[in-house]
Amino acid sequence: MSVQPEAQQPEPARKPVPEPEKVSRRRLLRYLMWGSTGVFALATAGVGLGMFWPRKIQGFGGKVVAGPVSKFAQPLSVTVVREGKFYVSHVTTRYAPVEGLIALYWRCVHLGCTVPWVPAEDRFHCPCHGSIYDHAGKNIAGPAPRPLDWMPLTIEKGIVVVDTGKINQRHAVEANQITPFKG
Repeated sequence: MSVQPEAQQPEPARKPVPEPEKVSRRRLLRYLMWGSTGVFALATAGVGLGMFWPRKIQGFGGKVVAGPVSKFAQPLSVTVVREGKFYVSHVTTRYAPVEGLIALYWRCVHLGCTVPWVPAEDRFHCPCHGSIYDHAGKNIAGPAPRPLDWMPLTIEKGIVVVDTGKINQRHAVEANQITPFKG
């Protein structure tokens, strides 16, 4: 018996592999320019969107715990609270319509200087231009056009809390600015 060689089948025709397209220098620079523009736009959008998320505010700009109410029990006492940039003053009917506590923003209404409490003078005295304020923040001398600004003060379970996010201007000392309290 003779073995006949099997017929070889022809290989299927291969499609020619296209050569990769060469990227010209101009096209490469265009890709880099548009890519960096896109990255910049995304970063800018991310920062812009970040402004819409609220942040937890602590210290000045939010509610600040000034301390226990017993700390402010002595009439005509003035206590500085540095964290909130204000003073808690225990005013009497000598300076205000009612006796109680008032939170005074320590910024002078004339030009924005920090107004210190001067115990020797028993008043607030602005060192920049000489404005003088009494215990309730009423302007009594100097170029200041109105009393010191005030902030809402509440007494919650024996703790004095001041909302430094709400600074109120005023033109006179009124009873609604004072939280009634007798030591």
